[in-house]
Amino acid sequence: MTEEEAKGTRWRTPAEWLFVACGVWLIGLGAYFLFVRPPLLPEDLRYTGTNVAMLLAAAPRLTQWLNLVFTVMGGFMAGTGVLVAYLALKVLAQRPAGALAVTAVTGALTVGLMSAVNFALGSDFRWLLLVPPVLWLAALLLYTRGS
Repeated sequence: MTEEEAKGTRWRTPAEWLFVACGVWLIGLGAYFLFVRPPLLPEDLRYTGTNVAMLLAAAPRLTQWLNLVFTVMGGFMAGTGVLVAYLALKVLAQRPAGALAVTAVTGALTVGLMSAVNFALGSDFRWLLLVPPVLWLAALLLYTRGS
């Protein structure tokens, strides 16, 4: 480890910054699910082919349950984002064995899977949700090149 790295003053690589950006995005998305996202979006109703009245007649506590589900999801998203950003800032520069594989699998299971599912659902946000996996892939390619 160089003296700059020990002091934390080393310049970050583009790959590290992209991973930090993805981590921050996950934190923001988690906050959206924790504090803003309504239990049902118009696209949810379109996909299920029903309306709120029919859903609530069949499952009166559905919205309360969904709020709890999205609270858990949001916490996991934000927590994953914190971990990704920390690893990008503190660990990736050391290039430990397996770092590329771990970041690739993490991206596939988080932003990749979320984007794929939103395309399968025909989500109104599908194109926006394509950006994080593209950035993650770019970060992986840059990390592979050592930049």
